Amino acid sequence: MDTPLAEPLRSVLADMPIRPVPFVAEISLHLAHPGSGLRRLAEAWGDDDPPPPYWAWVWGGGAALARYVLDNPGCVAGRRVLDLGAGSGIVGVAAAKAGARTVIVSEIDPDGRAVLALNAAANGVAFEAIVGDLTAGSPPAVDLVLVGDLFYAADVAARTAAFLDRCLAAGTPALIGDPHRAWLPRERLRKLADYAAPDFGDAAQATPTDCAVFAFEAR
Repeated sequence: MDTPLAEPLRSVLADMPIRPVPFVAEISLHLAHPGSGLRRLAEAWGDDDPPPPYWAWVWGGGAALARYVLDNPGCVAGRRVLDLGAGSGIVGVAAAKAGARTVIVSEIDPDGRAVLALNAAANGVAFEAIVGDLTAGSPPAVDLVLVGDLFYAADVAARTAAFLDRCLAAGTPALIGDPHRAWLPRERLRKLADYAAPDFGDAAQATPTDCAVFAFEAR
């Protein structure tokens, strides 16, 4: 994937140097900190409700799922993997490092797509990119779907669960990493692992949060 950088994203990223993720030190990302100047991106959108830069932080569910994939490479090795709502790309990077045959990332934020390419290159991996909201349509031809922390709001959670149901119907399993957010469909999950991972914000300073990795199961 190759998405050109536009201003002011270029200048913001200059204040967000690549650094290792504390809980997943094998991976390095552009990570936000108090001096990153992310407000410049909001101002550039020119409206009162710009898309949040989810790609700028490590979320607990994504960190936990990345850790699980690196610790259990057999779950992705040789497989075609989709990182749904990829954000920073931490889960996709983990899948590539663990031996996935192909990693496809989906991200609706154009700034996020640009940063995904940079984060992939910084870790010596490559992604294929799908632009747009995949939850509205049929699943792509993959062997596994990875979902890092997409159950943070009711509408997103409902769309994600419906999409994962279509994946299961097509014979594609899904793994979810989440810090037990309110909209997590707990009745549909089988826990695979527990982690104490930093959640949202400066990962170097965030207090570890109770996170888990689950298999999404049919009703």
